[in-house]
Amino acid sequence: MDSPSAPAPSIFRHRDFRLYQIARLCAVLAAQIESVAIGWQVYELTGSALALGYTGLAQFVPFLAFSLLGGQVADRYDRRRILALCQGVMLVCSLLLLTFTLGHIQDVRFVYGVLVLFGTARAFYAPAGSALTPYLVPQEELTRAVAVNSITWQAATITGPALGGLLYGWLGGKGVYITSASLCALTIVWILSLKVRTGSASREPVSLKTLVAGLRFVRQKRMLLGSLTLDLFAVLLGGAVALLPIYARDVLHTGPWGLGLLRSAPAAGAAVVAVLLAFRPLGGRAGWKMFIAVAVFGAATLVFGLSTSLPLSLAALAIGGAADMVSVVVRHTLELVSTPDDMRGRVSAVNMMCIGASNELGEFRAGSLAEALGAVHAVVIGAVGTLVVVGLWAWLFPELRNVDRLESAEHRPPLPEQDATESAPSV
Repeated sequence: MDSPSAPAPSIFRHRDFRLYQIARLCAVLAAQIESVAIGWQVYELTGSALALGYTGLAQFVPFLAFSLLGGQVADRYDRRRILALCQGVMLVCSLLLLTFTLGHIQDVRFVYGVLVLFGTARAFYAPAGSALTPYLVPQEELTRAVAVNSITWQAATITGPALGGLLYGWLGGKGVYITSASLCALTIVWILSLKVRTGSASREPVSLKTLVAGLRFVRQKRMLLGSLTLDLFAVLLGGAVALLPIYARDVLHTGPWGLGLLRSAPAAGAAVVAVLLAFRPLGGRAGWKMFIAVAVFGAATLVFGLSTSLPLSLAALAIGGAADMVSVVVRHTLELVSTPDDMRGRVSAVNMMCIGASNELGEFRAGSLAEALGAVHAVVIGAVGTLVVVGLWAWLFPELRNVDRLESAEHRPPLPEQDATESAPSV
């Protein structure tokens, strides 16, 4: 009789999947290390919550503008090459931020310009990266691959901000950006070492119809629409990441090292849940579990918003991150199992647009509201809004609420076998 859950290490027998996880680890570490320095420098230069909000907006606008095109590109060209090219642009962003630090530039608009470039690269990087995963493992291991992807992400998101805070306190912005640029270079090496060639999954001619096909597909799949928009509005309202520099300095009275811990705490909680899910999948009633998890995320954010204790704040953020990971695994698994391969890039782009809106636009919402009402009021109001959204979505989307086992949520034919030596189309 088959074991209900195979040992987690077995998935690493797939060479390309193993190398891709190393590449993802380097890439996420680079971005997370940078995030601490950017937040601290911008707040130190401006003392403005709104200026912190603009760092999110600067990334979100190009991400929104180019995400659908990024999904189209991911469905037409070799996803490996797309990832390497985008990572090269992110390397340039790290070097530009190093110039900002070494040149003692006082105008934060320089940082916003770099973040616009970074957001543009991410609009192409995210759909290609998400759509690549099904080529790296057999279909029956896809759910566990999603959990391992999350473990890698969360491991980097735990260590990255903490390392960024230590580097910034020790070497300043220069040390942070040199480290980030080095990690981007390593990411390119690992990505180009992959043998898989995805080729062109979609043969349709480029048109407005194919560009918006992902949006149309999601709108028709109520279960998928509900999961994406639940996460979108919950994190858009409940996200407090942009205000962590304010909490670290003005509420909890700590320094860059404390900010690094605050940024790492949600990922620490999420990583624990990701490891558990890799060994023990969610099982039945996955829809209800997703709603409960998002409600816990909102409640934990409320506790964080009212806390004046660093240990309590770290615990609340960790619990919120753990709850959010359940939502991430449900949402991403539903996306992969319900989407045909020739649509994965474009549907992934819609997913990434929702994530970008919830994260970066959420940072702008938090910063704007904090500028008007104060950081504590901004977080508390957002947390209450998240709890309202959970109740409303549970009523509006019974299709999502009634999802039982993720693996049987949708059935689709198996992926075609990929020849690792197949040459990629010219780009």
